[in-house]
Amino acid sequence: MELKAVVVVPARDEQETIGDCLLALADQTLADDAFEIVVVLDDCRDATADVVARYAAATGLRLSTIPGPGRGAGAARRTGMDAAARVISRHRPDGLIACTDADSRPAPDWLERQLVHIEQGARAVAGLIELEPEHQSALPQAVLARRRRDAAARLQRVRQLEPNAEHHHFAGASIGITASAYREVGGLEPVTALEDAAFAARLHEHGIAIARPADVLVRTSARPDGRAARGLSVDLDVSIWLAHRRHVASEFTPDLLAARKGDSTVTVVVPTKDCAETIDGVLTRAVKPLAELGLVDELVVIDAASADGTAEIAAAAGATVVQQDEVATEHGPALGKGDAMWRALHVTSGEIVGFLDGDTLDPQPSHLLGLLGPILGDDSLQLVKGAFERPLQAGDRQLANEGGRVTELMARPLLNLHEPRLAGFAQPLAGEFAARRGLLAAIPFPVGYGVEIAVLIDALRRHGLDALAECHLGTRQNRHQPLRALGEMAYAILAAVELRLPAGRSVIGGNYLRPWENGTVAAVPVIERPPLTSLEGGRRDELSSSAAP
Repeated sequence: MELKAVVVVPARDEQETIGDCLLALADQTLADDAFEIVVVLDDCRDATADVVARYAAATGLRLSTIPGPGRGAGAARRTGMDAAARVISRHRPDGLIACTDADSRPAPDWLERQLVHIEQGARAVAGLIELEPEHQSALPQAVLARRRRDAAARLQRVRQLEPNAEHHHFAGASIGITASAYREVGGLEPVTALEDAAFAARLHEHGIAIARPADVLVRTSARPDGRAARGLSVDLDVSIWLAHRRHVASEFTPDLLAARKGDSTVTVVVPTKDCAETIDGVLTRAVKPLAELGLVDELVVIDAASADGTAEIAAAAGATVVQQDEVATEHGPALGKGDAMWRALHVTSGEIVGFLDGDTLDPQPSHLLGLLGPILGDDSLQLVKGAFERPLQAGDRQLANEGGRVTELMARPLLNLHEPRLAGFAQPLAGEFAARRGLLAAIPFPVGYGVEIAVLIDALRRHGLDALAECHLGTRQNRHQPLRALGEMAYAILAAVELRLPAGRSVIGGNYLRPWENGTVAAVPVIERPPLTSLEGGRRDELSSSAAP
């Protein structure tokens, strides 16, 4: 029988799932000799190749394997589709190149229905993607509701270009295209991830309509730990996190925290620089009520040689005050807030460390309750970020949601682009967070404003998204900086993220030109302090203090 289709299955470390995929292909209603399978073994380090060989022998599938380039799902899929195009073109110019994923199960008539649509004039066919029923039933209702909402919105957008679309999907789990159309558009773009979205855009650019019929069906895994940097696994991971790891401070009372605290020790650190107008309120209103209940064991203000009496006010309020430049002196003077936080770890001892800003105008006990509440008693959590409503005070007017300008214009776009699993954090730059000392001692600290986003990224990479949480702490007002001053803050944040990109880019220097000052160059600190665990014995400075508030 004439070869009608070639199926491409990219696989990287899929020994647990690819057998079911191959069984589903063996059950196709299309005759076995009418299609071939190309499995792209993309830098597999498990037994995927052995599993493929065993199932091919057992089912009699016409199957071959080729090595992948090891540069992500997009490059592997491109490698497989290029090979499929060469094979199918020798038999029929408009033969079908069909893609699925190693963790997916095509319906028995998956290939047959695609060929019917191609015979009816389609050149590209996107299949309907459903989650495996047992996986879907295990997802929280909030996740399922969000998926339904998003699916409706996506279908509405798709129908603006394709009025007859029966679903919104165009995903690697079910893409079909004729060999001639594949050659016409120049193939699939080998991007690291979201290659399917890029391919859809390329098809539209070349005027090739995408048929999206509901009778071409694939069921796929709902695992949130897929290996692609983006796509369904990331969407599910974030959706589960949004339903499971976001809190509000009102969930946590002092009595509840006292019951959870057990033998855990808690340190609160407040970095300050000229905070005389606000520091007393932060200490006496946000920290001291919890310290009096035994929920805070250590309170340290790490001060940047404030000239306005901040240190004296903090000491009078019961805090242990340490000058940042007197700690870890071998590293020279402290260069910014991140440096101060890193040095504070040298002189504190709590198993859980909470950081509060010293310039908060309206501190409340709930600010600290909400940081400590999720992490106390939950050993799986490593980090809790605070989040606030951030109004902007403009004269006698208060503008809702107009604070946090660097967050919205720099930090969150960067995370959406480079670390989409962190896109659910409302305020990744919040200076208020609590973390386990083991985490903080194991990661580097940018010396300046990049510290908060760096800690968040490094915590994700060490422990995974489920080890992170966010708690809404209410409304907060800070002293707002002029717009031009925010550029240097954004630069430090950009530098911290760029240092963490997989490409291994390096940031050299922190020169920031101020054209409004006749070309004055500001030095923005972008160096990073090493993990404490990398220092000799995780050394503590001789100024170590365990004084309780």
